[in-house]
Amino acid sequence: MTKTQIDHAKEGILTPEMLEVAKAENIDKELVLERVANGSLVIMTRKGCPPVAIGKGARTKINVNLGTSSAAIDPEAEVEKVKVAQQYGAATITDLSMGGDISAIRKMVFENTELPVTTVPIYQTIVECGMENLTINDILSYLKKHVDEGVSSVLLHCVEKEMLEQLKGTGRVMGMVSKGGSFTSSFMLLNECENPFIEHFDEIMEILRKNDVVLSLGNTMRSGCIHDLKDSAQLMEIETNATLAKRANEMGVQVIINGMGGHIQAADIPDSVKLYKDKADFPLFVAGPLPTDIAVGYDHIAGAVGASMASGAGADYLCYITPAEHLSLPDPQQVKEGLIAFRIAAHIGDSMKYGLNDADMMLAEKRANFDWRGQAELAIDPAKPSQMCPDEGPCSMCGDYCAIKIMKNYLTGDN
Repeated sequence: MTKTQIDHAKEGILTPEMLEVAKAENIDKELVLERVANGSLVIMTRKGCPPVAIGKGARTKINVNLGTSSAAIDPEAEVEKVKVAQQYGAATITDLSMGGDISAIRKMVFENTELPVTTVPIYQTIVECGMENLTINDILSYLKKHVDEGVSSVLLHCVEKEMLEQLKGTGRVMGMVSKGGSFTSSFMLLNECENPFIEHFDEIMEILRKNDVVLSLGNTMRSGCIHDLKDSAQLMEIETNATLAKRANEMGVQVIINGMGGHIQAADIPDSVKLYKDKADFPLFVAGPLPTDIAVGYDHIAGAVGASMASGAGADYLCYITPAEHLSLPDPQQVKEGLIAFRIAAHIGDSMKYGLNDADMMLAEKRANFDWRGQAELAIDPAKPSQMCPDEGPCSMCGDYCAIKIMKNYLTGDN
């Protein structure tokens, strides 16, 4: 049997990947060993690529969603998005393609990045098999196909029939907004069966163990607007995902829990993170969250506000949002804008979790000395400030009347 990172950690063996992330994240290697063993830290791997640590003690990571849809099929544009994600600091990529030659697109994604790649196998299953004639064998076959091709993580939606019954009575404005959750739920309702991912859980864990693929437990019951408050269906999903995560960990499979994403009132964000963490201290993956619904066209900014709060409260992994959210498939420029916004959010969140970062002090010192090039080099996106600042002296905002310049001699004692 193939040994996974969890297997090695439980035997007290430090793998090369554990040592690499310990150095990269500045975490004591024995703590890495302990946290991988108990599931609070996940190491996402991909053959020949640097490992990525997600979870307790690690910097907040950003995932970039991309992929074709049935209405927009441009593989070259998706490859460009992959390159943008790599260039501007994404930690992982999720390919959600549902249009064109999906397998070929996934291959192109692999060929153009060193980042770990996640997929949602039910997407391709639905596109190529349809819903009417879909079988459990089809579902498991596509899952195995993705694992065999080398994905680092797969996202499964483990909704239950009882959750669907609860959802009917909630009176939600937006109902269910999870695409993968809707596919899985439709299969269950059409075939009058329970969730195939739960019924075949042990078999699926064996498939994932083969390549130490991380299980990402989906958030089917997330809210689609801030007026859809936490309800019984959401609470049931939290319990189910926590139970399945513990079961997977016992079987040697690393787990990330998707939760609290979507749309959530700002005041509820810290307590919602705590609710998930109290149930199970596995890495928490959050899409957004969006704390308002009226930022359409600027949802990457609204999402970054919610994401900084979530990260600061303890979320480990953020799924970015682009300006095109709710409107269209994003183009490469919108991918860049969303990613940078969420890198800012992660940086703020990490300052809340772990304390201030030296980079902020270094940049402040450069700013105090009107070192424009130095400021740009320390910025998250160096190119943009480089285009906006002067070559030397105060900026055009204040010109000769710069407060820093006026008071500098007095405050430094040089007068």
